[in-house]
Amino acid sequence: MSPREQFSLLLPVYGRDDAALLRESFHSTVSAQTRPPAQVVLVRDGPIPEALRRCVDELAATSAVPVARVDLTRHRGLGVALDAGLAASDHDIVARMDADDVAVPHRFARQVPLVEAGADLVGSAMLEFEGDPTRVVGLRTALVDEDRIARRARFHDPFNHPTVVYRRSAVLDAGGYGDFPLMEDYRLFARMIANGARSTNLAEPLVYYRVDTGAYARRGGFALLRRELQLQREFRRHRFTNRAQFLRNVLVRCGYRLVPERARRASYRRIIA
Repeated sequence: MSPREQFSLLLPVYGRDDAALLRESFHSTVSAQTRPPAQVVLVRDGPIPEALRRCVDELAATSAVPVARVDLTRHRGLGVALDAGLAASDHDIVARMDADDVAVPHRFARQVPLVEAGADLVGSAMLEFEGDPTRVVGLRTALVDEDRIARRARFHDPFNHPTVVYRRSAVLDAGGYGDFPLMEDYRLFARMIANGARSTNLAEPLVYYRVDTGAYARRGGFALLRRELQLQREFRRHRFTNRAQFLRNVLVRCGYRLVPERARRASYRRIIA
């Protein structure tokens, strides 16, 4: 049996995060894990409020797992923050987590062995909740078959970003996250797949994903529409999609960004979650 690899946890924080939720997220992915990370990379993406700063200081000082802090002096966005965190990671296996979600205790015990066995990118299903993890409002499923994942990626992100564990080397080979606000994760995963990265998901939900009142509003609007068009043009330019897939995506995905929020909520629940 090959020796177990150590891994890093990549956790970004920015000004709108809540200290109490960060503390809960940190605990669920570090001290509560049956297979905890060997390092936490905590990225501060620009200035943060005093209460959040004190929480970050406390977590770094009291954590049983070493915490590497990366402090960006101004808010640069998620993609740039994650790239900075990857550069500070000591290990090739890196697990992602958001500052307001909650991981189940055996999350890494289930995912990391799949990376050790040869996968470059491993996600999972996740449960959406409002307010408290006991108030589950939806299940966001995940495809497990690699071929189906690759086909799905031509139309929709086949990974739930807050659940992924990956090889840092495979991420860097694909160019990293880059500065692509709103869709940096989908863009990265598509490039990884196109680059030959081996990928899979676990059908079991391993993360509780917090859904606030603005979640559906953020999935629409002209800013996201412009980013969607940019992404679809990039996919077509690099031949990740063919002409028919490009036209389908522009019609369906871009149209989804323009429908009223109530209709977007209903279609999301029926099709995605």
